[in-house]
Amino acid sequence: MINVIGLGYIGLPTALMFAKSGVKIVGTDLNEKLVDSLSKGKLTFEEKGLEDLFNAAIESGIEFTTKYQKTDTYIVAVPTPYINSSKKLDPKYVISAVNRVLDVCEKGAVIIIESTISPGSIDKYVRPEIENRGISIGKDIHLIHAPERIIPGNMIYELEHNSRTIGADDPAIGEQVKKIYSSFCKSEIVVTDIRSAEMSKVVENTYRDVNIAFANELAKICRADNMNVYEIIQIANKHPRVNILQPGPGVGGHCISVDPWFLVGDYPDLTNLILTARKINDSMPSHVLRRIRDIMREHGITDITKIGVYGLAYKENIDDTRESPTLQLLEKMDEHLAVGVKVFDPFIKERMVDHQVMNFEDFLDEIEILVIITAHDHIKNNLEFIKNKLILDTKNICNFDGVYKL
Repeated sequence: MINVIGLGYIGLPTALMFAKSGVKIVGTDLNEKLVDSLSKGKLTFEEKGLEDLFNAAIESGIEFTTKYQKTDTYIVAVPTPYINSSKKLDPKYVISAVNRVLDVCEKGAVIIIESTISPGSIDKYVRPEIENRGISIGKDIHLIHAPERIIPGNMIYELEHNSRTIGADDPAIGEQVKKIYSSFCKSEIVVTDIRSAEMSKVVENTYRDVNIAFANELAKICRADNMNVYEIIQIANKHPRVNILQPGPGVGGHCISVDPWFLVGDYPDLTNLILTARKINDSMPSHVLRRIRDIMREHGITDITKIGVYGLAYKENIDDTRESPTLQLLEKMDEHLAVGVKVFDPFIKERMVDHQVMNFEDFLDEIEILVIITAHDHIKNNLEFIKNKLILDTKNICNFDGVYKL
């Protein structure tokens, strides 16, 4: 049996995939409301294919509880935030989970940490916790780092088809864990040491952050000299060795917008490029705010309540709002006392911000300027209803005349 600790965006799909594949799974989370919902057969977030996977896992006998289980294998998938002041990893949730596992686990148990952590975190935070309890690592318990590698919106496919990394002190234990993940992972599974596994995950997301920052800086340069950044990127990408990403209103989610800070926090003198990229991407909500100001001035609009922001989720077709560019934009507006902006997102079913409108038609009726932050299929399929608005399209999905871009 495997006890999966943490039933959020990573832990729940992972637990369900194992269960569907025939592995006995108990999912544990300290959130009683969440566990109660899952136990009653109700999912806690939307994701393509998740409902079918959930039903299959229930048929396979998956259980949900707030209590840690006595077993020989644990997967820890709890949040790993960073400390705003230092940009270093805040390991409190991982440490808490590991200690609770140690309270109940069998001798020789394998503790697999899937949570994304900064390089050296297991040596710095996890091992001391275990050793301070007089527990021998490698004899009494075994440590593994198997960082998750999936993205909201395509989780189920990526769980099966993305390659995985298993970091282990003992290669034999690494191979043992590799066989466990092979129950559903159809791609290559690499076994390496723990520190390399830690670093590889952070590097993956940092690479993407730096490339997005390049596109965003291009957008600012082109805006300053009235050039079309999208056309320029399209032309440049015709070169066989060039692949520039698309600019956007900011970087959200719990990976790309967070993981690079781990490197900046731990290696402040060695991360000049990474730090600059983070600053560029974090500056994009302010850039969007300036574009809104320009449009308002051009059209003589002074009433902030006539502005509508479309999209609360950090990316298209999901309900995940973690580190959302819209939330960052609203925070910037609040700093300037610009309150009253309308917000709408078809994927967010409960009110979570002030002046959130729950009906799309009502939303459009109340605004003059529409700011598209998230490129949900919903807005792409309803472009004919927004043509009479002043539009700031930060995702380049509107191809009709008069639309403002980044």
